[in-house]
Amino acid sequence: MTDRMRTPWAELTLTRFPADPRERLRAWDAADEYLLRQLAETGTDLSGTVVVVGDRWGALTTALAAHRPTQITDSFLTQEATRANLRRASADEDSVRLLTTQDPAPERVDVLLVRVPKSLALLEDQLLRLAPALHKGTVVVGTGMVKEIHTSTLKLFERIIGPTRTSLAEKKARLIHSTVGTPGDRGASPWPYRYELPDDIGPSSGRTVVNHAGVFCAERLDIGTRFFLQHLPEPSGAARVVDLGCGNGVVGTAVALTAPEAELLFVDESYQAVASAQATYRVNEMDGPAEFRVGDGLAGIADGSVDLVLNNPPFHTHQATTDATAWRMFTGARRALRPGGELWVIGNRHLGYHLKLRKLFGNSQLVASDAKFVVLKAVKQ
Repeated sequence: MTDRMRTPWAELTLTRFPADPRERLRAWDAADEYLLRQLAETGTDLSGTVVVVGDRWGALTTALAAHRPTQITDSFLTQEATRANLRRASADEDSVRLLTTQDPAPERVDVLLVRVPKSLALLEDQLLRLAPALHKGTVVVGTGMVKEIHTSTLKLFERIIGPTRTSLAEKKARLIHSTVGTPGDRGASPWPYRYELPDDIGPSSGRTVVNHAGVFCAERLDIGTRFFLQHLPEPSGAARVVDLGCGNGVVGTAVALTAPEAELLFVDESYQAVASAQATYRVNEMDGPAEFRVGDGLAGIADGSVDLVLNNPPFHTHQATTDATAWRMFTGARRALRPGGELWVIGNRHLGYHLKLRKLFGNSQLVASDAKFVVLKAVKQ
C-alpha cells in the first residue's frame, strides 16, 4: 500500500518493502506521527548525531533525512524500504547512515529515537549497546502504540537510560521520555543466549543453540520447531538445502547432522537471526559447506538451483497478522526449486497452508500432524 504521511516538514509518500499494490498495511502509523510532531513542537535540536532505532519501514528516517540520521535496524526489509522511501522523497541516500543491529554502535548520540520493538529482549540489547554513547544532554524519546508499551518497557528504559515518564496517549500512540542519568549498574547483557536441545528430537538431541536478542523463541525451543525436528527429511548426497526464515538455524543444522554432504543455505531477513544461525552451526562444529545470507527470502537465488527448502513461515509482521510473507516464501521456493525439488513447511493447522501449496505447486502432502501443527510437503512438478 502506498500512502502519504503528513509530517511537520513535508508530506511523504511511503511504502513497505517489497512494494505490493495489494498490500493494505501502511508503512507508518500514529506512533511515527506523534514522535515527529513532538520533535517539531518542542524545537528539539537535531543538529547533532541523531540515531533512529527500530524504524519499521523507514518513515522516521525518511522524515528526518535532512538531519543526516543514523538508522539502526535488525531488518533487511526495513533497510530496503528506507532506501526506496528516501528515493521517493528525493532525499540524498548518502545523507543517511544505515546500520544493522550487528554493527558497532555510534560513539556519540545526541538524539536517540526508539521505535519500541515487539521483542523486549531486542530493546534491552540495543539500549545496552547504545548507553555508553549517551551523555547528559542526549534527548531520548521512544514511541509506540499503547498496546506495545508495557510496564516492563518503561522499567527497561529506567534501568538502562535513567528517569523515565510517558506522555498522554494520542490516537492510541504514546511517547516515552527518558533523561540520561548517572551510569549505574545496568547489568551485563545476557545476549547471545545459549541452551541445549532436549533429548527426544533425534540427531539434534543435546546440541547447543545460540540466540541473539530478538530471535524467535530465543530462550527455549518452541513446540512447532520441536515437532518439525522430529519429522525432517534426510536428503542424500550433495543436495542443496535452504533453511528459509532460518531463525537460530536449528533446522538447517539438524539436516547437516544427518546429511553431511549437503550444501546448506541459511537465509533470513533478520540480521540477529542470521548471526544466530551461523553461531549455532559453528558451535556444533559443523564443517560441511554452508552459506549464511541476510535477504528477502530467496530473492537472488537462481531459478531451479535448489533441491530442498525447509520453512517455518511467520504469520505476523510487527503487530499485524498477515499471510503475505508466507505466500512470498512459498512463491520464491517454487521458483528456486529444481523439478522434483521439495518444499517442507511447518505451520499451525488453522493457517490452511495446504490450500496455498496446492494452488501454487498443484500438490500438497501431509507428512505429520498433531493437535496444533502440520508438516506439509509440496513437490515442484
